[in-house]
Amino acid sequence: MNEQLYNVGQVINTHGIKGEVKVRRITDFDERFQPGQLLYWVSDEQEHDPQELVVKTHRMHKGFDLISFEDHASINEVEKYRDGFLKVPESDQRPLAEHEFYFHEIIGCKVYLITGEELGEVKEILTPGANDVWVVKRQQQKEILIPYIEKIVKDVNVEEQTVIIDPIEGLLD
Repeated sequence: MNEQLYNVGQVINTHGIKGEVKVRRITDFDERFQPGQLLYWVSDEQEHDPQELVVKTHRMHKGFDLISFEDHASINEVEKYRDGFLKVPESDQRPLAEHEFYFHEIIGCKVYLITGEELGEVKEILTPGANDVWVVKRQQQKEILIPYIEKIVKDVNVEEQTVIIDPIEGLLD
């Protein structure tokens, strides 16, 4: 596969004995895990050799996606997928509305205060609930968590890989 692949989930464990895996979702698109969806499984060891998997079943359980794949009927056949990532090709990405971004567009962006002072770089995005939270790694300081809300995030420029924020009181402490 020569097309860029993007994460939509991480297999964190098996579930039961009938070939289901427990997935930590890394996408806002529910249809990524619907039956018939083609996904690519990639691990650190096999980064250049993605394996095609077709979703057979999907259900939610305690906040996680439980997925089974066609031709994988037992725990023995899916155990090898643990800790790997489920990905989709770039051509499967859908256009987003204004002020919406794919994770890969935000991770790596430099974060600046409205005064121009550089804070750090977005290293991860958490999706705990009502809004995403961007984890900003700072040099020789603890990480800060920036909620992606209009009151704080003033500008995002994915071409220039920059984010400008106006933090509320206590956010940077």
